[in-house]
Amino acid sequence: MQRVELEGSNTAQCAGAVLMVRPRHFGFNAETAVTNRFQEAGGSEHTAAQARDEFDAFAVALASEGVTVCVAEDTQDPPKPDAVFPNNWVSFHRDGTVVLYPMQAPNRRIERRAEIIETVVRDTGFRVVRTVDLTHHEKSGRFLEGTGSLVLDHVDRVAYACRSPRTNEEVAREWAHELGFQLELFSATDARGTPIYHTNVVMNIGTRMAVAAIENIDAADRGRIVNRLGAAREVLPIDDAEMTAFAGNMLELGTWDEYLGDMRILVMSVTAQRAMAARKYARLYSSVDAVLAVPVPVIERHGGGSVRCMLAEVFVK
Repeated sequence: MQRVELEGSNTAQCAGAVLMVRPRHFGFNAETAVTNRFQEAGGSEHTAAQARDEFDAFAVALASEGVTVCVAEDTQDPPKPDAVFPNNWVSFHRDGTVVLYPMQAPNRRIERRAEIIETVVRDTGFRVVRTVDLTHHEKSGRFLEGTGSLVLDHVDRVAYACRSPRTNEEVAREWAHELGFQLELFSATDARGTPIYHTNVVMNIGTRMAVAAIENIDAADRGRIVNRLGAAREVLPIDDAEMTAFAGNMLELGTWDEYLGDMRILVMSVTAQRAMAARKYARLYSSVDAVLAVPVPVIERHGGGSVRCMLAEVFVK
């Protein structure tokens, strides 16, 4: 037995349903590599098939945990190497709002497809009340790539955004006004001093714990961000090596067990799990009811994103 949403809560941090897009032409995207240092060039004729295998195993594992998984199929044409990362172009909110986001890479803008939203409505029961379309900012070179750019505290209505070429402050402020969130902007760089392309690589916010690459956050912002994160949750610091292995790119989801009631499942990659120091992983594990670690090495290596990037949460009333 499963339910789409956590019972009796209008402020739950966790969604009980997700959108995933099964890729057709996954591979290294040269257009995004300019700002994403997590990507590695290369691959082979088998890379796309390997990515689909990783995707399929991940979707089955999520469903087996009781999460409602809406799988939309990528189209054959035109080729979309990053279609597996739908959270960058769309988000689904509990009040029925759908947001469409401006994407930096032109070959990612074609991922936005109305039929995918229709599939979510059909398969999850999500009801579209209004659509906030921010895509016009692309014409002016301003971008905000969904819950890659924004890490959301749904309980306290705070949106964290790491400045980067893909996260424009003006658009982020417009988003926060439209959705009724407070905005916390900050800067963060990797060990080489390069701005980190997406906020959801730097941090994750769960019900009881927030994970953050604290030392990667600019000193001028660090204290403010840590204090805000820690106001209602334990903060688990990760270092640069753990962040590079996607230990910040995880997502807590809600499900329901017939005997145990509401459950919280933390989804992460095997790469991230193995990179974390044992004492940190133990603290992380204690903050949820279960951890689901899945292998997605091909998608991580050539796509430069991990499991959180593959999941667009669907908050259903």
